Amino acid sequence: MIHQTAIIDPNAKLADGVSIGAYSSIGANVEIGENTEIRQHVVIEGPTKIGPNCKIFPFASIGLEPQDKKFKGEASRLEIGADNLIREYVTINRGTEVGGGITKIGDRGWIMAYCHVAHDCLIGNDVTMSNGTTLGGHVVVKDFVTLGGLTGVHQFCRVGEYAITGGQSMITQDVVPFSIAAGNRAKMSGINYIGLDRRGFSSADIETINQAYKIFFKSGLTKDAALVKLHKEFPGSEHIKLLISFIESSERGVCR
Repeated sequence: MIHQTAIIDPNAKLADGVSIGAYSSIGANVEIGENTEIRQHVVIEGPTKIGPNCKIFPFASIGLEPQDKKFKGEASRLEIGADNLIREYVTINRGTEVGGGITKIGDRGWIMAYCHVAHDCLIGNDVTMSNGTTLGGHVVVKDFVTLGGLTGVHQFCRVGEYAITGGQSMITQDVVPFSIAAGNRAKMSGINYIGLDRRGFSSADIETINQAYKIFFKSGLTKDAALVKLHKEFPGSEHIKLLISFIESSERGVCR
């Protein structure tokens, strides 16, 4: 399962069923889970932990030092969950001390060719990063997000659950859950009807989210007044609680 030309550090830990292709390099303090497939010409350095059943394609560069001028060689790490697909020329950097020391990716992600995940990014489960997507440092991407091709996300921005971005979008403020954001600089253009339907949201839930969207973005109310109205009109909706919490915790402001 390990090609004779692969270079494996003695301190790397490979679980049962791991395969490593020709000319790949696995460094010290790398842990790879069961049945993960590393194709040819992949470089993985540590400390890095990769979960089971992942597939990493040629020329990916995983777990190398962060591209941050403040980084002085301090301890930091990368954690990647299970069932992730990481395509050609993807780069994923470790964290920094300032950012908590960790870059983390959840389960079942699709990270397509030429994507970049910078230091201290936190990516949830079931996230799709289309070709050429670039995340600056300290970006947070929540569960079930789809980032369109060549999307750029500014450092410290967040993208909320079930959101989708248009191709070539530039995200400079937080993108609220359930929404569509597109453009340079990105603006809101409605809720992600198709994505929500595909994820099993009921028609009633989708309509509730749509009404909340209209109150916050289209009513002409100030942010604080709109939040008060959302609290009042949707007290029992977990989806609207998620939306309100995301907006209230935003530090960069949200795309409008």
